[in-house]
Amino acid sequence: MPRSPDRRLVTFANPSPGRDYVIRHDCPEYTAVCPVTGQPDFGTILVLYTPDRLCVELKSLKLYLWSFRDEGHYFEQVTNQILDDLVRAVKPRHMTVVGKFNVRGGITTTVVARFDAKARSARAAASRRTAR
Repeated sequence: MPRSPDRRLVTFANPSPGRDYVIRHDCPEYTAVCPVTGQPDFGTILVLYTPDRLCVELKSLKLYLWSFRDEGHYFEQVTNQILDDLVRAVKPRHMTVVGKFNVRGGITTTVVARFDAKARSARAAASRRTAR
């Protein structure tokens, strides 16, 4: 059993690819380091997605999130990075990643990043049409 952080996200086949349904993962043990002060940051990462062909395996998600522990990350950057990495691995129909970070300097921060496969396809098609 792995006992160290790992950025690889493992997937498995969606057991119901013909149906839209939502998977919700609450990950309350996110930790990293403030890139300015070097002090520890804590938070909860919430992942909500409608899978297409693949789902993310939970142990790999835990080890992936653990991999941020000793690194310096801004809340906005890391929330978007998590979304990008998960979208690349799972290729969902829709995905939202919410980073709810504990108080720092008297301020609680929540960052919401979204992905929609249909909207991205429509934007790409429109961009190709205007490029012609």
